[in-house]
Amino acid sequence: MTTESKPALVVDPVCGMKVDPENSAGAFTWNGTTYHFCCKSCLNRFQANPASFLTPKSAAIVTLPGMPGSHGGTHPSRSDSTNPEHRDHTLHQEMKLKTPVAGSQPAAATKPVAGLKYTCPMDPQIVRDTPGACPICGMALEPITITASSEPNPELIDMTRRFWASLALTAPLVILAMTSMLKHSGIPPRFVGPIELLLATPVVAWGGKPFFERGLASLKTRYFNMFTLISLGTGSAYVYSVIATLFPGFVPSSFRDHGSIPVYFEASAMIVTLVLLGQVLELRARDRTRDAVRALLALAPKTARRLGDDGSEEDIPLENVHPGDRLRVRPGEKVPVDGAVIEGSSSVDESMTTGEPIPVEKTSGDRVIGGTVNGSGGFVMRAERVGSETLLARIVAIVGEAQRSRAPIQGLADRVSGYFTPAVVLVSIVTFAIWATIGPEPRLAHALVNAVAVLIIACPCALGLATPMSIMTGVGRGAHAGILVRDAEALEILERVDTLVVDKTGTLTEGKPKVDRIITLSTFSEKDLITFAASLERGSEHPLAGSIVAAATDRGAALVEAESFRSVPGKGIAGTVSGREVAIGGADWLKELSIDPAELDARGETLRDEGGTVVLVAIDRAAAGLIRVFDPIKESAFEAIKRLHEEKIKIVMLTGDHIKTARSVAARLGIDDFRAGVSPEEKGSTIAELRRAGATVAMAGDGVNDAPALALADVGIAMGTGADVALEAAGIALVKGDLRGVVRARKLSRATMRNIRSNLAFAFLYNTIGVPIAAGVLYPFFGILLSPMLASAAMTMSSVSVVLNALRLRKVDLDR
Repeated sequence: MTTESKPALVVDPVCGMKVDPENSAGAFTWNGTTYHFCCKSCLNRFQANPASFLTPKSAAIVTLPGMPGSHGGTHPSRSDSTNPEHRDHTLHQEMKLKTPVAGSQPAAATKPVAGLKYTCPMDPQIVRDTPGACPICGMALEPITITASSEPNPELIDMTRRFWASLALTAPLVILAMTSMLKHSGIPPRFVGPIELLLATPVVAWGGKPFFERGLASLKTRYFNMFTLISLGTGSAYVYSVIATLFPGFVPSSFRDHGSIPVYFEASAMIVTLVLLGQVLELRARDRTRDAVRALLALAPKTARRLGDDGSEEDIPLENVHPGDRLRVRPGEKVPVDGAVIEGSSSVDESMTTGEPIPVEKTSGDRVIGGTVNGSGGFVMRAERVGSETLLARIVAIVGEAQRSRAPIQGLADRVSGYFTPAVVLVSIVTFAIWATIGPEPRLAHALVNAVAVLIIACPCALGLATPMSIMTGVGRGAHAGILVRDAEALEILERVDTLVVDKTGTLTEGKPKVDRIITLSTFSEKDLITFAASLERGSEHPLAGSIVAAATDRGAALVEAESFRSVPGKGIAGTVSGREVAIGGADWLKELSIDPAELDARGETLRDEGGTVVLVAIDRAAAGLIRVFDPIKESAFEAIKRLHEEKIKIVMLTGDHIKTARSVAARLGIDDFRAGVSPEEKGSTIAELRRAGATVAMAGDGVNDAPALALADVGIAMGTGADVALEAAGIALVKGDLRGVVRARKLSRATMRNIRSNLAFAFLYNTIGVPIAAGVLYPFFGILLSPMLASAAMTMSSVSVVLNALRLRKVDLDR
């Protein structure tokens, strides 16, 4: 007799959940491999852009003190493909990496910093061990690794050196050109051209070398970018000027102006100098988008004060702290790692990780977060999470990955950029042809100047930077307010959310319930009943379990290990305690176990009417008693619900609790709709139902049983006090389990998307207006022509303006 083995679970490439291929919500074959999905939403997202989910995303590498492996490397996101063939295919934009691309390596003067990896903000799939230029867009790569003390940017150092040297040569060159035109230079005309050639050549050849290398690389790979335009425009003007100076006989008469031959050395040098200035300003501004993460990293102290078993104390490096160590935190010091207070009390400022300005009181048993600031009291704590496991390290890793993720709106800019540069080159050729045919004399001179101006003014860089810069800054701002954005898509969708689905326990309520009534229906005493219940509940992750265990401990009960423990999320638990079969849960759970719950459920009705959650207990397959647990509503929930209603958001509460308890909570909070007795699967189907009705749904929850619903919602919001699996399933996580964070997150989403739209609008408008003006469209009406130098200045400021506009997000007020 043979048995057919069950197929292994596979990973949904969108959300990272494990899926049974036979029962998946859908499948899609791409490049010869079939992928399975947990829900239709993931399937649809994958079908729209498979490569985006199979391209490895390099997460931030946190270099907190004491964190192992802090010298570099990448951390793949949960949606990465593990198939090298697929990675090779989806990374086709890496330009066949086995063949080095000209211009893709840094200049000789630009040396890599040991241990760092570099990526492109516009093309995050590009990852290099050395700094240099992106082989796709030509932009300078920036470090993936985020360190508290920022390493010198080799690209910025190199560009700054080239800028100052070029400026020193360009300034006298421009003065000479202007005075020569006015006949006041005092230099014989035959010497002016050669002197300008000597001054301009180092600027163009050395100062502009990175631009020409990147422009040449773009022509070879056919990934045209801003450097394609700059090198074509500047190179054309410079080469023509060299020929006009050294071989004037080869210059046609149509280039001559009253017998003299105009040259454009000062324009070529000035363009290079202005572009170098733009690169310096842009690199500095881009570096500032990472300041939010650096500020978080700077929170980690360098040392901790460890208590020895003999009572001695010593200051040790943070990397030497291990879980279980006892650490003393003195007044005004930073908490070294995550852990729990075991002695003393104080107030701790957690504002940098939760966004809450009011210090939180900490006493024995309370958890503390590494990097937060202790107040005037002192306490002893036990280290629990160290290095990369601390909340601070996880925040930095999540933020770094999210900053390089791509929002769907970026697709618009990508599509436009793909056609933009070839279109500009075509416009430049047409401009040259028109001016050379019907323009005023000297026709070819005018044709050359205007064609060069068209090439120089067009800047696809501004278009490409519009979204990434806003995302990087917005995600960093969110981290300071306790809002962790896992991917840019969630931030974009949150703005459109009109329905918020919330779990009750731990989301609307404190999540720290306490037992306030115990009723027995048999020979068991209250202490016996709570002892059996608590012994079994010790194996459960449900928030109510801890309260039952705590109640038993307070009553001096001696708990024992449960055997044959099993848990069904949303229903209940069962197992064997001291040889007796024990079951805890609702009426449906007991019925499923063939236990009559009628008498228990009837007695529980009155307790539910008074508020609280009632759990039924059966021992040896017979009704034994019930326990009422009261979980107070969070004070912040009232304000949060009010503010969400002001935002025109419908609130739907889903809970596995009894309908009477749910109705009581919903009425007190003014919740629009609620559903009680809901299993984890039913939570997911409810969200699917809301989405089919046309709602854009966000789900906020904090438990293991919320994970499927979080993954099915348009946006999953994990309350940071909850389980790790909820954090993994959500697109946004709130460090503090406070529903007001949802309001802040929505404000952040609106501010970020507004910033992106203004950036894109500016980039589109700039090119729509600038290119025709550079082509000379105003000349027939107003006699206005745009010189290549002015075009270069405008192009430079377009990119810088986009970055500076994005930086305004650092100051956005999320509490108004």
